[in-house]
Amino acid sequence: MTSIRIAALLGVVLLLAPAAAQPVKDSPSAARMRADIANLASDRLKGREPGTPEFDMAADYVAGQMKKIGLTPGGDNGGYFQAVPLQAFRPTGPGVLTVKSAAGAVPLVFGKDYIPGDDPVTAHIKLDLPMVFVGFGLVAPEHGRDDYAGLNVKGKIAVILTGAPKSWQTEERAYYMNGRNKRATAMAHGAAAVLAINNLTREKISPFANAVRQYRGWGMTWRGKDGKPFVAAPIPSLGLVSVAGASRLLGADAAKILASAETPDGAVRGFDLKQSLSATLDTEIKTVMSKNVIGLVPGSDPKLKSEYVVLSGHLDHIGITPPVKGDSINNGAMDNASGVATTLEVARLMQAGKKPRRSALFLVVTAEEKGLLGAEYFARNPTVPLSAITADVDLDMPLLTYDFTDVTAFGADRSSIGPAVKRAAAGMNVALSPDPMPDQGVFTRSDHYRFVEVGVPAVFLATGYANGGKKAWEDFWANHYHKPSDDISLPFRYEAAAKFAALNLAITYTLADADQRATWNKGDFFAAKFAKK
Repeated sequence: MTSIRIAALLGVVLLLAPAAAQPVKDSPSAARMRADIANLASDRLKGREPGTPEFDMAADYVAGQMKKIGLTPGGDNGGYFQAVPLQAFRPTGPGVLTVKSAAGAVPLVFGKDYIPGDDPVTAHIKLDLPMVFVGFGLVAPEHGRDDYAGLNVKGKIAVILTGAPKSWQTEERAYYMNGRNKRATAMAHGAAAVLAINNLTREKISPFANAVRQYRGWGMTWRGKDGKPFVAAPIPSLGLVSVAGASRLLGADAAKILASAETPDGAVRGFDLKQSLSATLDTEIKTVMSKNVIGLVPGSDPKLKSEYVVLSGHLDHIGITPPVKGDSINNGAMDNASGVATTLEVARLMQAGKKPRRSALFLVVTAEEKGLLGAEYFARNPTVPLSAITADVDLDMPLLTYDFTDVTAFGADRSSIGPAVKRAAAGMNVALSPDPMPDQGVFTRSDHYRFVEVGVPAVFLATGYANGGKKAWEDFWANHYHKPSDDISLPFRYEAAAKFAALNLAITYTLADADQRATWNKGDFFAAKFAKK
């Protein structure tokens, strides 16, 4: 698509916004976005892992672009950076997991049966406790489900199958399949530790072999102002057991149990395992510093400029890992140099054009790959009043190898952001499609979710499955996601990148110029759990 066509599309989109917000002095530039992606995904940045000098170089680049654009600094002390203190941790080695029963002791085989867990605060874990299989480990009153009913896990190891029933609404399913929630539920029932087993679906979309290759990557959490690490569910996580290793715990019926979990209602049920697990695990722990990068386009409306629409994207990737085909640098070109480039391009156009009524806050965060940490730190320590943040639109890994004709706004049906996205997309003849990948649990896996958890309506925007998108996405998940091949050698279509920027510019204007701030839909599942009453 040529830049002339992009400009025409942008003009159509902006006709949908109030007249006062229409003019922009430029159109999205494929060349600028290509340059941003190339800079951020270069080998010299070594995969932009938080806590490294190379991540800081990437953050400096983004801050430099914000300054060049003319954004108002939105970070600490009048600058573009918000300091984010982190605690990093990783296994020192495979550890030892041994299953013990009346028949004897059987050690699990590292890399075949399991990979070890780690702990953000405890360097050495040694325990020997009975195990209880708790199925998916869910307590979901909305679905009349309690996987702990009739089971006693107090002082024991809760063995939990990853995932949740396939028939549940996709975003509610993502909430319940989230590991943080599962650990918190186990802890609430008195479990002393948890051990996860891969389900069949997860094995297909995230093969155990990839987890083995990356098992010594740094996990992280953020530290509060008192220096203490934030731990949402302080219960030891002993590791992940593979599909192949499941029979070591579940016995001869393991295959039947795993198959039952794949039924629409997730018919798997828990039971006492009549075995214990001896575990010895050691964790390397260190403190590191990282940063979010924040810039603002101040609003023009005297009453509304003190409110903020956030456009966010994560800057980090997974750094250096054991090589694949001789390459060990995970450049993260799609994940998420493309999202950051989009955020910067929208900021350029908005700063150069008519100012929105509400202020637009451009948030480029650290440590998304470590658990959405930079976004969580900002959401809980915002540089503007939390009550003034009206919405977040998150850009994470838009796939830009085809001319997308639809997008998915994960969470769009939950708030008034959905109609705003649909309205903006319609002006570009772009359809708004439902979640095409429910097994991925995407809704809780990107930075917008940390805004949801503090009660802010939010969506995560990705290119869709139409017009060749399904094939492109399946190829990316299978062959490039979190691998060194996610680099600029991928067949980028930079005109699609410019089109994605045009769409997000229109969405940001639509939200920022609306008479009313974004609101949750009445009775929404996430509003009931997180929105302030």
